[in-house]
Amino acid sequence: MTVVDTTPPPPLPVRDSAGAHERVRGILSPMLTRLADERATGVLVREHGTLHLAEGRVVHAESPLAPGLDVVLTAHGTLDAGTWRAAEDSADGSRLLGHGVTPGALELAQASALYDAAYFALAPSSTPGRFRYGTAHWLAAVHPVPVAGLERETLRRRALLRRIWPDPATDAAPLIRADPLAAPAVPPRQAAVLARVDGVRRATDIARELGRPAFHTLVHIRRLAAAGLVSPQAPPAEDHPPPPDAADPYIALLKRVRDALEAL
Repeated sequence: MTVVDTTPPPPLPVRDSAGAHERVRGILSPMLTRLADERATGVLVREHGTLHLAEGRVVHAESPLAPGLDVVLTAHGTLDAGTWRAAEDSADGSRLLGHGVTPGALELAQASALYDAAYFALAPSSTPGRFRYGTAHWLAAVHPVPVAGLERETLRRRALLRRIWPDPATDAAPLIRADPLAAPAVPPRQAAVLARVDGVRRATDIARELGRPAFHTLVHIRRLAAAGLVSPQAPPAEDHPPPPDAADPYIALLKRVRDALEAL
């Protein structure tokens, strides 16, 4: 019997998920990564929002660009505004339960609001963040999120928006409708967004009116932009002051005299 010695095939590539996760750490906020390693408790204040930490995990997030948990819970009648205010004033999350909100619904709403606000809070900033050590947020036990997981989700959301429509101008500018002659039909959730585009409202305004996460609204708006249905409102033209000689007749006269003398 003849034995043929052949070279074994090269091993199949293996995705280094651990290495990829390590490369992501600290990309968005090195300070946040250090606080996670330190297992810190307190509030990280950034230019576009705040992140509440408890033992190094993010337990709550807020941003002026995203509807808060109160809006998410009260916008569609899940919870009345008075119950929310009573729970917030007493810093007692248990008060939210038993009023049409189950523990599972509260956790889902808190997770949605947290990831939504954190997307904006972790946006590139022109000012350094500040951390205040202190007690944990009153909703800290609802849905704590590891910092590494929050960073990965934020980067995933950024990449998703770029794939849909690469121009970020529609994220922050007032929006106008294009109304093409052969406008394509859009799904109901996009139609609700499109109906509120009026040249004044921005994405965050539409999200608050609809009681929806701001990031989901950005997704709808970028899809509408890709379809040619919306665009950002152009900024108003700047008023340029006239040159000094045009504003002052005396200076204009001196200029004409100077030009005449130079022509002699």
